[in-house]
Amino acid sequence: MTRPLIGITTSDRKSLIAWFFDWLAVWRHGGRPLRLSPSRPTPGSLDGLIIGGGDDIEAHLYGGEVQLDVRVDPQRDALELRLLEHFIPQGCPVLGICRGAQLINVHLGGTLDSDIYTTHQGLKRRRTVLPRKTVDIVADTKLHRILSVTWCRINSLHHQAVQRTGRGIDIVARDRDGLVQGIESRDHDFLLGVQWHPEWLIFNRPQQRLIRALIKAAERHRSQSRTVLEST
Repeated sequence: MTRPLIGITTSDRKSLIAWFFDWLAVWRHGGRPLRLSPSRPTPGSLDGLIIGGGDDIEAHLYGGEVQLDVRVDPQRDALELRLLEHFIPQGCPVLGICRGAQLINVHLGGTLDSDIYTTHQGLKRRRTVLPRKTVDIVADTKLHRILSVTWCRINSLHHQAVQRTGRGIDIVARDRDGLVQGIESRDHDFLLGVQWHPEWLIFNRPQQRLIRALIKAAERHRSQSRTVLEST
């Protein structure tokens, strides 16, 4: 059987090194990665979807304050919102990474903290691909069952965060500063978002379990979709 097709959203200007880590994370666990960006054609079907990290989300999409000193990508925002609108109702497994977690929340009507360093006085600036931040995972959640740990060390590359959660969204992880680091949907089998970048943590077992879980969910989704087609 062929590998499940996993769409991974990126900007048109994403570096080849960053894309390599996206590609590797999916391929090593049995998926077939497909790069999706505003300039590339959108496929009609996917077995799984990763909304990847990148630029800030436009503030008007969640009623936030416009930040003049940040980079946004309106075309990518529009692409990812269309993808979520199309694939979530189909039961397609979706994993949001960093900005991707935020976009899932915005898509479902939630809001964002536009700049955590403005709203949280004294917050230590941590911007690193290395696992230097500690996150606590809420027990008996999907994320907890996938990672198989109650806490983990993660990297940190964000200055925005989930504020008010969207429809059906639960907060399932926070860092030791109280910032939201993980969300998941109560209404879907696999609709999760993490504020960190598991694709960069290639030797971290809990983070690799997260990517593997997406691939396994994509395999189940493909099998179920084929069964439905064969029965019609």
